Amino acid sequence: MSIIDSQFSIHFWGVRGSIATPGISTVRYGGNTPCVEMRCHGKRLIFDGGTGMRSLGHDLMRYVPVESDIFFTHTHWDHIQGFPFFTPAFIQGNKFNIYGRQTPSGATIQEILEGQMLHPNFPVPLRVMAASMQFHNVKLGEPIELGNGVIVEPGALNHPGEATGYRVSWGSQVAVYATDTEHFPDRLDPNLVYLARNADVLILDCTYTDDEYWSEKSPKIGWGHSTWQEAVKVAEAANVKKLAIFHHDPCHDDDMLDAIGEQAKERFPNAVMAKEGMSLEISAGDRDREAVLSSSRAGAVDLTH
Repeated sequence: MSIIDSQFSIHFWGVRGSIATPGISTVRYGGNTPCVEMRCHGKRLIFDGGTGMRSLGHDLMRYVPVESDIFFTHTHWDHIQGFPFFTPAFIQGNKFNIYGRQTPSGATIQEILEGQMLHPNFPVPLRVMAASMQFHNVKLGEPIELGNGVIVEPGALNHPGEATGYRVSWGSQVAVYATDTEHFPDRLDPNLVYLARNADVLILDCTYTDDEYWSEKSPKIGWGHSTWQEAVKVAEAANVKKLAIFHHDPCHDDDMLDAIGEQAKERFPNAVMAKEGMSLEISAGDRDREAVLSSSRAGAVDLTH
């Protein structure tokens, strides 16, 4: 089975956290903010709408009409700012189901996405998007059945303003998308370990190193993100097969991410550094194959379907 024929595959369109970081020092891993696509047994799922969503949208235009389910972890800028530039949303005949939890103040995902496209922030309102869009409020403890046996299980993450992780399963095949989340200082987050249980692939927030997180001069405690060292602990506790280190800090250039990847592999041999243009395949016979497609240049990724 090739990556093109895979029934369950993961494609990375944006892997950077906090703010987009284009430039010569981020070319290999990419500078776009979070957007991950999963193709699972006839269903297309999109997680988060960071700036990587623009590149995904350009790719999807080759396959109109497009139907997809879009899941937002939360509504911080780096996870929604690509949505107004998602070209398929402007095309009549395309269909999208859009999922997200209400914010602590009670705002729905629809209200947040509409709000960022109002003056003076954006020139055209959401209503000019001609695609069919249905909005759904995600509730913890209520799995979402998408059809074809694909089930999405939401789980709470530890992040300022709240965030939601998602567990995608088809039978025994499982991928988990968990960003943004901060580890606890004295124990593993039981909600996160449960969400990631026995997953084939865990995509996890690893923004910082331990040294950065606990720095005496500029600690990152309470900023809502974890470290790759803590991610390894979660992967081991949850019996994860492959760990994808994700949500790279904007200050981490390609060389530093190379070094982090080497250290992570020493601790967890099946750790990989998420990068734009990378695809991971989950299959019953071979769950560990990966393909880095020909273009890994930030903002110019072309994933083959």
